[in-house]
Parts: sequence; structure tokens; C-alpha cells
Amino acid sequence: MSERWKYQVKTGGIWGVFMTVFNVLFDIKEIPFSEQVATPNFYIRAAAYILVGIFVLGYFTWKSKVKQQNP
Repeated sequence: MSERWKYQVKTGGIWGVFMTVFNVLFDIKEIPFSEQVATPNFYIRAAAYILVGIFVLGYFTWKSKVKQQNP
């Protein structure tokens, strides 16, 4: 796996997991944790956050990292 993909998976994956946890905590007063995790919608949103993090956020942060290293 290339350095770019390792970087994208690491940064985007962390962002995706963080956003999933943040959304669970944001809705925890209205919907208990066990009910949130029991719905397929939870897993669809979690996968979407992780994929967007890897492919979109990871790509743009990689480009900015490369740009900073090579002025």
C-alpha cells in the first residue's frame, strides 16, 4: 500500500469514527445507545462517514501535506 493510501486511511478513518461517535453522543438524550446501534441506519451512516473521510478528507489533506513539503 502506498504512503498516500496509508495516510488517507489513517486520517479519514479516524475522522469517520470520530463523527460516528459524536453523532451517537449528540442523540443519546433522545435515543438510547442500544437503540441507535440496533438500527441499520447507524451502520450506513458510519460507513458513509468513514468512506467520505478516507476518500474526500484524506485526499485533500494529503494534497495539502504534499504541497507543504514541496513549496
